[in-house]
Amino acid sequence: MNSFDRQIRYFRVIAELKSLSQAAEALGLTQSGISRQLGSLEEHLGVPLFYRTGRGVELTPAGSFLQSQTHTAYETIDNALASIKGHDAATQGKLKIATVHTLSYYFMAEIVAKFLGVRPTTTVSLVARSSPEVVTLVERGDVDLGFVYDSAVASDRLNSTPLFDDRMCLIVNRQYKAKSQSIDLNKHRLSLVVFPPHYALRRMLHSSGLEFDTVAEAETIAVMLDLVSSGVGYCILPDRIHTKLLAEYSLRKIAIDQPLLTRRVVAITKIAVPPSSLTQLMLDAALGNLSR
Repeated sequence: MNSFDRQIRYFRVIAELKSLSQAAEALGLTQSGISRQLGSLEEHLGVPLFYRTGRGVELTPAGSFLQSQTHTAYETIDNALASIKGHDAATQGKLKIATVHTLSYYFMAEIVAKFLGVRPTTTVSLVARSSPEVVTLVERGDVDLGFVYDSAVASDRLNSTPLFDDRMCLIVNRQYKAKSQSIDLNKHRLSLVVFPPHYALRRMLHSSGLEFDTVAEAETIAVMLDLVSSGVGYCILPDRIHTKLLAEYSLRKIAIDQPLLTRRVVAITKIAVPPSSLTQLMLDAALGNLSR
């Protein structure tokens, strides 16, 4: 990539993020380095491309014109490069994914299986983390794709693709005497095993106004289920958790009538990095657009 092409690409990232510091981080550069590249481009063109504001930068008329005129050309180039790269990597490569813990128990296996049905020799590296940690991993470029609850995504450096809504249920042991198949948690103060405070599902419980007693905190579903199976309170998890898994712990689900506890699951990618063909295939699998 020659210096002029590089400067225009840097300009486009700055224009997208509206911040020199965020653009520098996204590109792996220092802020002074990207400022020099922008200054060199502006000197070559003879006009400023951005206004400096207290919150970042805004495009000048010349900057807006350059952004609009280069959009189609660079999008075409990047798509062509990604297509060629994807063709070469059609039967090999590595895809790094981060997901919240809950999805690793009922969603990820299915979509990874669909993906590998099309790209059987690709290595899929999967890590389970809390929602904030998944966001950070994607922002830093440590993983190609993240699956997370939308409430955790408050970043203008990420693309977010809605997948589905998760409704919560109450997990109890077999000895629990239920009067019905559902429960109004507003009428009961339960002892719960919960995720740590920085987890999205823990924040959901607090934001719902639900009153409960915390008897234990656990970072993984396996530990939660072990504790509930041992008689240490109950837990609240997505209703999509497989009944077969719960049966292994002698547990079962009870539907929650009130409060309504739902979270939307989204896929996130880094804006500054166009999705590779492998990343797009995994997104297609998550969206149900890929058959095995």
